[in-house]
Amino acid sequence: MALTTLDPNTALIVVDLQKGLVGAPFIHPIGKVVERSRALLHAFRERGLPVVLVNVAGGAPGRTERPRRSEPFPAGWTDLIAELDQQPGDMVVTKRTWGAFVSTDLEDRLKALGITQVVVTGVATGTGVESTARQAYEHGFNVTLAVDAMTDGSPEAHEYSIKHVFPKLGETGTAQDIIDLLGTRSA
Repeated sequence: MALTTLDPNTALIVVDLQKGLVGAPFIHPIGKVVERSRALLHAFRERGLPVVLVNVAGGAPGRTERPRRSEPFPAGWTDLIAELDQQPGDMVVTKRTWGAFVSTDLEDRLKALGITQVVVTGVATGTGVESTARQAYEHGFNVTLAVDAMTDGSPEAHEYSIKHVFPKLGETGTAQDIIDLLGTRSA
């Protein structure tokens, strides 16, 4: 669904833009994803709207046919990238699953602030971003996805999420569309 509105109480969630992941092979240049996420961060902070920076530091305990990681992550792997310019007022959420809501206090923190809508960016489109958006939707938040501020290692996963999943979860638009809409909405 095309972008039409943003609630007065909207938060930005930036997923997994961390040192251990930004060097992965993605289908779109990570620099552009970071640049567009930074523009959204600036716009949200400028308007006093909440910002959530998410990193991943593990994996879900469920069954998988792939071997589990048994060694610790290298030093700095989970650190958020400097380009996000983490601010004291930003919420930081460390997740151990694909989505940012399971086994974290993110839902409670957002609802305590009266947040009714989230804008989601980051990596990877078909895992961290999609799972976070699905969980936000399931928790009753209105969802908006900045489709040019995300990427994936798989073109098929990226395209499937954008074309088939995201329209069922909420509205989609570019980072600039969202920034423009922030500028016209009533607070």
